[in-house]
Amino acid sequence: MSNVLLIEDDAAIRTSLTRGLRDRGHAVSSAPAALDGLRLAVEERPDLVVLDLGLPDMDGLDLLRMLRAVSRVPVIVATARDGDAEMVRLLDAGADDYVVKPFSATQLDARIRAVLRRVAGENRADSSVTVGGLRIDPRTREATLDGAPLDLSPREFDLLHYLAARPGEVVTKRELLTHVWQIPYGGADKTVDVHLSWLRRKLGETSQEPRYLQTVRGVGVRLAAPA
Repeated sequence: MSNVLLIEDDAAIRTSLTRGLRDRGHAVSSAPAALDGLRLAVEERPDLVVLDLGLPDMDGLDLLRMLRAVSRVPVIVATARDGDAEMVRLLDAGADDYVVKPFSATQLDARIRAVLRRVAGENRADSSVTVGGLRIDPRTREATLDGAPLDLSPREFDLLHYLAARPGEVVTKRELLTHVWQIPYGGADKTVDVHLSWLRRKLGETSQEPRYLQTVRGVGVRLAAPA
C-alpha cells in the first residue's frame, strides 16, 4: 500500500479521487491549498504527491519547485492543458508524470503504480548490493568478493549487478540481452553464455562447481549466496 498526498482545491474532485484511490489500496491524505500541501509533504513524507496546478494560494508550478527544493518525492501533476510546451514545462520543473483533466481514479491509479515502479527500480539501481561475500556499488562501479576487488569489464559489471540486484531470482537470457545489452530483439544467447563464463572465472567458480552463479537448465541463471 502506498501513501499518496493529493493536493487539489476542488472539494468534489478531491473527495472522488480520495475515495477511488482508497478503494484501490492506497492510503490517501489531502490538502485544498498549496501551503497546506507543502506542510503535509514535509511532515508525512508520502510515497507520491498528486498536484493540481490550479490552486487558490499559489501557482501549482511554483509549489512543484518548492517541493523539489526540499524533497525527492515523486510528483504527478494534474493539468487541464495538454500541449507539448506545457508538458515539457512541467517535466522540466521536476514533475515525474502528468495527467490531463478530466481523468478517472482508475487512470490516476495506473499512473501512480507506473511511477512508483519506476522510482523503485531507480532506487534499487543506485543502491549498493550485498549477496554473501559479494558487494557491488553501482555508483562507484566497484565490486568486491570477500573484501578483495574484482577486475571486471564494464559489461561484466553490468551483468553482475543486474543479477545481484535480484538475488535468488531466475533471470532468462532474453531478459539479460534486453536489459544488460540493450538488445530488445534478436541477439544471441551465446553472448550471455560467454560473459557468464568469464564472470564465473573471476568469482572463482565453474558451471560444474557453482557458488554464486547457478544455471537453471532451460530457463536462465540466478545469483545467490553460497549455501
